[in-house]
Amino acid sequence: MPFFECMGRRLHYVEKGTGPLLLLLPGDTSSAAMHHGELQHFGERYRTVCLDFWGTGRSERAPHWPATWWEQCVEDTAFLIRHLDQGPALVVGQSGGAAIALKLALAHPETVRALLSDSQVERLPQQWLRDIVARQRTPSPALVAFWHNAHGDDWRQVVDADQEAILRRAEQGDIDWYQGRLGSISCPVLLTGSLADRVMPDLPEQILSMARQIPACHVYFAARGNHPLMWTNPTPWRRAADCFLAAQPRGS
Repeated sequence: MPFFECMGRRLHYVEKGTGPLLLLLPGDTSSAAMHHGELQHFGERYRTVCLDFWGTGRSERAPHWPATWWEQCVEDTAFLIRHLDQGPALVVGQSGGAAIALKLALAHPETVRALLSDSQVERLPQQWLRDIVARQRTPSPALVAFWHNAHGDDWRQVVDADQEAILRRAEQGDIDWYQGRLGSISCPVLLTGSLADRVMPDLPEQILSMARQIPACHVYFAARGNHPLMWTNPTPWRRAADCFLAAQPRGS
């Protein structure tokens, strides 16, 4: 079971396959345990690695997540790519992990060969942040089962920490993930999402706005599915992902 140390934190990842490095980044309260399908699919052609972010999955727990948790995850991800000694990587992120992937391409462009962002937007309004925390505090049995599978018996601590970090971020106003810097991303990017996404605010409009800013950007929308697209309508999403990734120059 692979672990690595970054800034005194013990972090876990899952690995499958051989070939060029492809890094999977889960959403905030997801983990590598929920990405068996993607590990199997991409592991047929790539050395596919899925990271458990700090405080999630099998990684070391955090007593609380700071408002800068997402930025710390960016640094952990860059460290992991260097630790694996096979970068730059193809990076595939979904939801919160997609925001981390795009921030990684801005902060450490040398670590990213190409990037796929699924079901993420540029801006999250302050009230949306508060509303989603309120909804998650009365989760459905299916969501509880998801969190338990992702993190184990202490899933409640993980979810509470994530919600507290979101509320700390909301105290500062809306989240503007990329601060108008998307035009600085130098690698090829594919933005994907469902036109029927019921979680992210104004997802189609926001994705199109992002695409207009990123120099080498492609967009794939599906009419069906929800959030994230990679799980709620996986077959066409995987076709789009495979086409985009296969078009990239082959690495090591």
